Amino acid sequence: MRSIFELSLLRAAFVLALAMPFAVKAQKQQTDLTKYVEPRIGTAHSRWFFFTPGASPFGMAKPGASTNGSYGSPRGWDAVGYDYRQTSIEGFANFHEFQVGGVVFAPITGKLQTTPGKLEHPEDGYRSNFDRKDEYATAGYYSVLLKDYGIKAELTSTPRVAFHRYTFPAGKESHILFDIGNKQGESGEVKDAKVYITSDGHIEGYVITKPVYVLKYQPEAQVAMYFSAVLDKKPDAWGTFKGAEIVAGQKETSGKGAGLYLSFTTKAQESITIKAGLSYTSIENARLNLEREATGLSFDAAKNKLYTIWNEYLHRVEVEGGNHEDKVKFYTGLYHALLGRGLASDVNGAYPKNDGTVGQIPLDKFKHPQYNHYNTDAIWGGFWNLTQLWAMAYPEYYSDFIKSQLLVYKDSGWLADGIANSAYVSGVGTNFVSLVIASAYMAGIRDFDIKEGYAAALKNEIDGENRPHGAGKSDVASFVKYGYVPHLDKGKGGGELWQFSASHTLEYAFSSYAVAQWAKLLGKTRDYELLSRLSKGWENIFDPKLKLMHPKLANGEFIDNFKPKEVWRGFQEGNAQQYTYYVPQDPIGLINKVGKDEFNQRLDSVFTVSQKGAFGGGKTLDAFSGLDAPYNQGNQPNLHIAWMFNFSGKPSLTQKWVRAICNEFYGVDGIHGYGYGQDEDQGQLGSWYVISSMGLFDVKGLTDIHPKLGIGSPLFNKITIRLSKKYYTGKQFVIEARGNSATNMYVQSIKLNGKSLHAPFMQFSDLTKGGKLILQMGKKPTDFY
Repeated sequence: MRSIFELSLLRAAFVLALAMPFAVKAQKQQTDLTKYVEPRIGTAHSRWFFFTPGASPFGMAKPGASTNGSYGSPRGWDAVGYDYRQTSIEGFANFHEFQVGGVVFAPITGKLQTTPGKLEHPEDGYRSNFDRKDEYATAGYYSVLLKDYGIKAELTSTPRVAFHRYTFPAGKESHILFDIGNKQGESGEVKDAKVYITSDGHIEGYVITKPVYVLKYQPEAQVAMYFSAVLDKKPDAWGTFKGAEIVAGQKETSGKGAGLYLSFTTKAQESITIKAGLSYTSIENARLNLEREATGLSFDAAKNKLYTIWNEYLHRVEVEGGNHEDKVKFYTGLYHALLGRGLASDVNGAYPKNDGTVGQIPLDKFKHPQYNHYNTDAIWGGFWNLTQLWAMAYPEYYSDFIKSQLLVYKDSGWLADGIANSAYVSGVGTNFVSLVIASAYMAGIRDFDIKEGYAAALKNEIDGENRPHGAGKSDVASFVKYGYVPHLDKGKGGGELWQFSASHTLEYAFSSYAVAQWAKLLGKTRDYELLSRLSKGWENIFDPKLKLMHPKLANGEFIDNFKPKEVWRGFQEGNAQQYTYYVPQDPIGLINKVGKDEFNQRLDSVFTVSQKGAFGGGKTLDAFSGLDAPYNQGNQPNLHIAWMFNFSGKPSLTQKWVRAICNEFYGVDGIHGYGYGQDEDQGQLGSWYVISSMGLFDVKGLTDIHPKLGIGSPLFNKITIRLSKKYYTGKQFVIEARGNSATNMYVQSIKLNGKSLHAPFMQFSDLTKGGKLILQMGKKPTDFY
């Protein structure tokens, strides 16, 4: 199979030929960084929200091709949507979020078919075969030739409006399907749907679904998606359908399976453009979003505008040097970090509330919303990737994210780790939003309601009374009582209610530490003392004989028949070998308990063994591959471990193993992308690569009062981070790795703004003030500077 990246070097000329030139404020022509973005990386086993090349950064409108979206996601997290191994496309869905998916458009010719057909028999439905050579995907634009119909399909967007352009062959049987009332991706079963043609020619409607995780965490809730679409060509005929049942001439239908079709007579190479305003609150707001963002905007103008926007976002972090594949990994990872967790509020500030009603974000003096609301997967592990990157280069989004989460707190009384239309979809049963809020404050992002934010964070850490399942941390009361979560081998309800005593202890201790530091800064002495005590909960389950984390019973005894490699007994999506290092708030304390020499020898051997399995589950295409391995880069609990040598006197081993992970776990093709089919969780693994390949990483997730960034071995010779004037005093921060190469991978000396550093750390505030970090690189491992 020909690599999808053999054509990468041709992309610049192709994209630039299509796009309008633009300039930075200095009037200098920028490099087109979208040429390094390859959205098909790792799509052989990816989540529903992963492949949406037509989307804006953090957009609501996320149009993308689907090869198997109609198959659904029975467990809510199964790989579904676009699979690189499949060679037929069934349609183009417009909503792609965690637990949110639907509103499918599909162009066809010939016989009117209204079901998507199966992968094994594309001809039995409106599915079409396609060739990779006829497909193009980058940040903000997608095109493909549907071979069976001779139709070229193209996608782009504004933040809340999806643009589709279909170029038909000559014929009297050209059709566009609006498949609205069927499940799609992670959306779950359809509860209700409606689609109709208005008197002014709009196609409008909605679909209401019951996703698996909504049913699990807030069963009375639902997810609604609304749209208002306009076409630039009037149809010759129309009708409705439900499955294969077609009613010609009908302009409206409702209920599960509801769909509508338009039929046209087209000339050769005639294009029909659809502009679809989207909303989570109402059809009226979908129409308003369409009017505000897309009136008078052609497909090409929207695409060119989005090209400029994506380049502006990507240029916030510029890398120089390194090889082409490293740049593809870097900017594709950055793209995914900016793609997930998209808009859930409308241009007028309307947003879906936790109780299913519609809320209103406050407006500024220009009658614009003061901030935006977002859907989001759980932030589990996001402090080791996403939030650090957001804090460095996208603090305005980080600020919005916090304000968005506080909307849910204000409406429901609790922080929610994951939300779909503000409904609880925790996913993992923990809740790290309090840590994320505290770390933003420590990073200098403080333009949110501090009093409300702190109250929400404190409640999240210590309050177990009448706590809804969807708020996570259902066993936090036990943690506060015992200082650890007592282990149970049997329980009622989902596993996160009782099954993960040890991993919950470690996670709650970390988040308690984060809020404790914030309490200290705010002068909340009693809170600080309580939370500081809780932050030491890891010591209560550390087994001094085995020097491993060991689940403990309520009577204070360690569980028997303990197997350090066993998954799911006390540890969520991992094992004791992996979770023993889950003490990011006190790495020195952990190292002292293990013993520095033993710690270094043991952790080094972990990576030596794990390298044989590509630092995860080998080539097994499964989201849970690698859970029983000694290290698993493909899952959140492990993502800080390679950086812990910086605390144990062996920073050269951090440099060695982080580089190895970047080079070997991450790939540049459809199958080997983020490992082999791992669960990328809306930008987490991509952003880990970004910050790690820059040589900057905070094990503590920016939770210290004065956060420090660990220094590693950059893959690039020069990295420039452009800083936000609104949040930081500096203009840019530059990292230079002098003498850098594949063999010269070890840091020999460190200078920050001309001053030598003698430890592999720098203050986060030094980054935000702007300046230059110079690393002299060499072949020899050097642990003292």
